[in-house]
Amino acid sequence: MLYLFIDKNIVKVLYLKKSLLGQYETKVFSKTYQASDLLENGKIVNIDFVASAVKEALQSLTNDGVKTKEVLLILPQEAYTTLRIHVPAEITTSAVPAFINDKVKANLSINLDDCKFDWFIEDGAKEKYIYFFAVDKDNLALFQQALQLIELKVQKVLPESVAYFKLFQKTLRKEKKENIFYVAYENNRLTGLLYDSFGQLSSDKWNADLDKDKKIGQVLKEKVDELNTKGIKLNRLILAGAQSDKVRQDTFTKEIGVWTNPIKRIIPEFYQEYLKLLIGSTNKPFSILSYEVCIGTFIFNEQNKKFSLLNDSGGGRMKKILTLPRVNLAKKEVLIFLASFIVSFIFFLLISRSHLNLKFSFIQKKLAPIAQPSPTPPPARATSTPTPAIPREEIKIKVLNGVGTVGLANEVKELLKEKGFQEILTDNADNFNYQQSELQVKKSKEEITFLIKSDLKDNVSSFKETALDEDETADAVIIIGLDFK
Repeated sequence: MLYLFIDKNIVKVLYLKKSLLGQYETKVFSKTYQASDLLENGKIVNIDFVASAVKEALQSLTNDGVKTKEVLLILPQEAYTTLRIHVPAEITTSAVPAFINDKVKANLSINLDDCKFDWFIEDGAKEKYIYFFAVDKDNLALFQQALQLIELKVQKVLPESVAYFKLFQKTLRKEKKENIFYVAYENNRLTGLLYDSFGQLSSDKWNADLDKDKKIGQVLKEKVDELNTKGIKLNRLILAGAQSDKVRQDTFTKEIGVWTNPIKRIIPEFYQEYLKLLIGSTNKPFSILSYEVCIGTFIFNEQNKKFSLLNDSGGGRMKKILTLPRVNLAKKEVLIFLASFIVSFIFFLLISRSHLNLKFSFIQKKLAPIAQPSPTPPPARATSTPTPAIPREEIKIKVLNGVGTVGLANEVKELLKEKGFQEILTDNADNFNYQQSELQVKKSKEEITFLIKSDLKDNVSSFKETALDEDETADAVIIIGLDFK
């Protein structure tokens, strides 16, 4: 299968060839075309140019040519229409298709008869959302024609936004609603999509070009402030793209004022089972950066086999989802079941009418009196460890090396992760002369002080405790001193 992503002036390809061991031999290609654009507002500018660009990709993947002709096409945000629909609790399953149709008519300026579309539902503890996607048939036909020129056939079509969301979805908890900005940093260009804990929040795709006068931190800080003025306070920023590898997470988080998670750390930690399936031609681990859209699509497709924007506009998939499955029973199995039931019924009927006096000797045995246990005093009341209001995985911690030992901060980070903490930054302290370890916690979250001290009681006998500035992005700062064991 070829996972093919075509954007304004970019072609990315992930070629997967299944091996005998169930893994996939992986080859990749990526190129940015500077001379002219492949797409304009999500539509193909020139069919021949697109076909030539994809052909170049295929020729670069392997010397003996790509055997497969099947393509999973990944469309950029501008090429399709999306709608997020809140599902009322009282709506019945049978009413969902009509409900979606009404919402699409009211909110989108499209005719469903002219589109291919599909949708899925994201459930939460208290809320439920439908995510609807549609692509114009004429626009989709242009992509198909371009690929047919080089004898490729589109088997599936997926939107890029679901691929990006899938990459960090496992880090989210739907009971805690967060606003997340996904930003790709590549070719000195930033592109971003806005999500929350359920999925894509806005269909607008943000773009910004960087130069020597416009640095990434400055541009993103301006975007964060802009979203704040619109009433959207970001809880996290997911940083992806080939150039994101050069950005330091700790200093960057402080610069833009939003907790930053690099995608290069999220994917290996939460999707290791999928990365193990992808092996390069030299048996090296699959390269993550530059191909996040392909990896996310691969994972989404593995988990959602039926979803595709190639579905007919008649809503065939809706009917399939909302119809109870038929249960096909073989005639032989039915006859065996009926015969067994009849024989069992006759047998128990005969037993109930017989006057056999069945005596079991064990019933006649006298039972020895059971000694009554002497009352025991109630157990001493155990002292319970107070449970903090904030779960460990929601607490943001910064670990600073205050003694200068190389790798010490990372060791403490791994120790904290074993205890259940997830969001941890590491760095050096302002000096390496700390004799006693320090614990700094925001006053608004002082209940986590006991939790951290309890988890590190075997490593530190007594912390020097101070209050942390409320403007800090971390909830707590641990400075490792010489007393840390």
